[in-house]
Amino acid sequence: MMEWINRWFGPMRSLFLLVGALALAGCASTLSARVTTFEQWPSGVEGQTWQFAPGEGNGLEVQAYQDMVRAAIGATGLVEAQNAPGRFVVALDYGSESQPRTVRQAVPDPFFYGGFYGPRYWGWGYGPWGYGPDWVPVEVIAQRNHLTVSIRDRSHADQEVYRSTAVIWSQDEALASVMPYMVSAVFDGFPGNNGQVRTIEYREPR
Repeated sequence: MMEWINRWFGPMRSLFLLVGALALAGCASTLSARVTTFEQWPSGVEGQTWQFAPGEGNGLEVQAYQDMVRAAIGATGLVEAQNAPGRFVVALDYGSESQPRTVRQAVPDPFFYGGFYGPRYWGWGYGPWGYGPDWVPVEVIAQRNHLTVSIRDRSHADQEVYRSTAVIWSQDEALASVMPYMVSAVFDGFPGNNGQVRTIEYREPR
């Protein structure tokens, strides 16, 4: 009897573990950006000039992030000022901090690893089909990467006319690698989405 069980469950267990691993790999290839935007964007400003706020810094990291923002703003129809102050002033605020966060984590089903009962997301006992990975809430220390872009209009008493913040969580310090996604998220649908909080999904290249 035990020999028959081992013969049947051995390959099945390997199959379920493979499916679970592929599912986890698929999830890991997607980035979610949480974006909050507020705007009172003036009309008819195509071709108007802009500049970065003084004091943004001139280090290599700052320059790299500014280049990303510069490319995104160029697609809006604004033109970077060269020899005179721009009408719009663009300020960046970004960073990455370690914070506790509750995530769902896959755990092996005791059906295969000894014991038939244990805590589940849906109660006690087997999973919904009696096999496969279960998902339980686990508190981890994660990195909260964030970028805020603020744009002020000099011609209207330096009034803020656009503010958008993107947040992406990562497992480790990855500010430089997620910055392109945050810049894209901040300018997604520019200059619309006033007062909205949205989630934008990005596919990471393999």
